[in-house]
Order: sequence, then structure tokens, then C-alpha cells
Amino acid sequence: MAQPPAPPPCPRCGRQAGPGSGAFCPWCGRYLSALDWVATPPDPAALPDSLRPRPPDAAPGRYTGPPRYRSVPRWGLPVGPWRMPAVAFDGDPAGPSTALDRVRWLAGQLVPVLWVVVVMSLVAAAAEVWRYALLLESRSDALSPVAVAWSDAMVWFGGWSSVAAVIAAGLLTISWSLWSYRAAADRARTRPWRSRRRIIAGWLVPGWNLAAPGSLLAETEHAALGLPADRRPAPSREILVWWVLWAACVLLAGLALVGRFRTGTQALADGVVVHAWADAVAAVAAYRTIRVVRWITGLLEPEPRGPRELLVRTGPVASAPTPPDAPAAGTPLAARTRPAARTPLVARNPLAARPFQSDPLSEPQPDPQPDPEPDPGPDLQPDPPGSAVPGSPLSDPAPGPAADPAPDPDRRPG
Repeated sequence: MAQPPAPPPCPRCGRQAGPGSGAFCPWCGRYLSALDWVATPPDPAALPDSLRPRPPDAAPGRYTGPPRYRSVPRWGLPVGPWRMPAVAFDGDPAGPSTALDRVRWLAGQLVPVLWVVVVMSLVAAAAEVWRYALLLESRSDALSPVAVAWSDAMVWFGGWSSVAAVIAAGLLTISWSLWSYRAAADRARTRPWRSRRRIIAGWLVPGWNLAAPGSLLAETEHAALGLPADRRPAPSREILVWWVLWAACVLLAGLALVGRFRTGTQALADGVVVHAWADAVAAVAAYRTIRVVRWITGLLEPEPRGPRELLVRTGPVASAPTPPDAPAAGTPLAARTRPAARTPLVARNPLAARPFQSDPLSEPQPDPQPDPEPDPGPDLQPDPPGSAVPGSPLSDPAPGPAADPAPDPDRRPG
């Protein structure tokens, strides 16, 4: 007869039990038999319909190639990537794009170019100032060829780079003004009276470009603010400052262009001064243009809908009277939250003197001792016994020990 196999060593004490010793360790009592977990699949008939295995699908048929048409189909997808449909500020779909979308896109392209104009104009102005300083130095001493070469290089680089940046910024500014004027008219629900050609001519025609751009931006701002259409547009301070700088830039550019036809040493020196001023004013005008573009683009944005979060700030009221029991401004918090013990009130009649009990919130005191009689001052003398002060509730009409009677709950007044 085969003997049962020996159980495994005890994991607790490590001793080896002999065959037939049972499932527990004879020394420490630890369970020795290993558990054998066996998983059996459930009966498919006992499962719900949603968990029963489904029969495999039929094998797909043979691929016969793409669909064929007798003629070229007229349907299809648009050329280019998919774009989210734009929605106008009134909630109606506005087709593939709206004027406000164009204004946003052009403003995002125009602002960086204007910053390039600011930097390049400042570089050109610095180069012109350096050239003028070399001209002043050449009147009494010979110039260094290295300094002259660096000056010529800076003037050439600053001049042409600023011209290229100004041309790019001008094209974007004209496009932005066209679409912002149209977006402002759509926002105000009016019909723009300036045509596209009229707006472009107002920017480019000499003489006319001194007044047309400012009035165009003033009308755009007026419509973007939602002001009445029958009211005359009044440009804001931002538009007025830009208008003055724009007119100064146009005049200085024309003066510098005319000065190039002059000959002579003094004409060249005057041309350097004019170019320096033109570049400096162009830098300032480009910066103010950035502010105007952001201002008008922000006005054209739709108003946010939904709840708004407001921050309310409260402060002390100067006209409110201060209560007599209010703590002072510099009183500590402990003194404010815990009232001080009240001073006992003493009756004018020494025989009826009885101090009131202290505030229950105050600290506990030891057994009270009879309070000494107050020392009357030179101006306060105790009244003789039997005297009564008219209208004084603390006076006693007859001498004798005064004691407050206990209140009777069943007694009614009167």
C-alpha cells in the first residue's frame, strides 16, 4: 500500500512533518496543505442573454474593388483642411468667415510687424544721430575710416529695413482698417457709406491721407461703441493722439523726400536731421498704432454672456456715529471679545449701599468681602439718614438696613 506523500515544510517553524501527520504542523499548528484553485466555466444556459456567447459572424465576402459610377459624381468634400464654422456675434452662422474673424487675424499679424517697425525705426534714428555727430566732429578733425564705415552700414541697414517694415505694416493696416470698418458697421447694424476704393485712396493719396485715416478710425470707433448713428463721431483721446502722430509722420516723410533733391553740404546735414526726426516720430506712431489696433479690436469683440463676477470692497463709513461701547481702533482682539469687569455701582445712601454682581463672563473671584465704604471727596458728602433725593430710585426714605426684596413671580404690577 502506497503511503501518502510527505507534506511540505512548515512556513512558520520550518520543520518537516512526517507522512500521514495531517494537514497541520504537529509543532506550531500551522496549516500545511496548499490550496488548489480550480476555475470552472459557468453553464451557458444559466447566463443572461447579454452574457451568452454569440456565434461567430459569417466570413466577409470577397473584396470587389471600389464603387463604380457611370458618370463623375457631383458631390464631394471641399478642398483644404476642415475649419470650424464661424458664428457671428448675433448667434447666426456667418458662412466660412466673418469680418470680425478677419479683423482678429489681421490684428494678430499686424501687431508683430508694428513692433518690428518700432525697433527698426529706432535703429535708423540712432544711426542718423551718430552720422550727424560725425558731421559735427569732421569740422575740426579727421574722421576714423572705421567709424565712418560703421555709420554708413547702420544708416543703410536701418533705413532700408525700416522702409520694408513700414511697407508691410502699411499693407496690413489698410486691410485691417477695411475689415474693422465693415465689422463695426455689422455690429451697429448699419450700412457703411465708405467704399473699398474710397478707404484705400484715403490712405494713399497725398494730402487726403492727412485727414481720411483719422476720420475712418473715428467712425469705426463710434460704431463699435454702439453710439447712435445720427450722432457726429467724436474721436477719443487715443484716436486723436494717433491722428496727430500720423500727420506728423506724413509731413516729415514728404519733407525728407523733397530734401533729397537739394544739393550742398548744408542740405545734406539738414537731411540727416530730418531723417532722424522722421524715424523717431515713426517709432512713436507705430507704438500708438499698436494701441489703436488693440483698442478697436477689443471694442469689436462680442460682449460676454452669462454671470459676471464682481469684487465688492467695503470700508468704514465716515458719517456713521461710533457707538460708545465700541472698542478703539488699536484695541487687541482679546480685549474686544472679552469684556472687562464692570465697576460696582454704589448708592448715595451709605446704609443702602449694595454693590451689583460682576459680569458673569468675567473671571471667577474668591469669596466676596464686604466692600469698604467709599471715601467721599470734598465735593461729595453722604446724605444724612432719612434724607431722600427726589427722583432718585436709590434713595431710602427711612433709616435701617436696606435689602432688595426677592421678586415675586405671582405678583402683578399695579
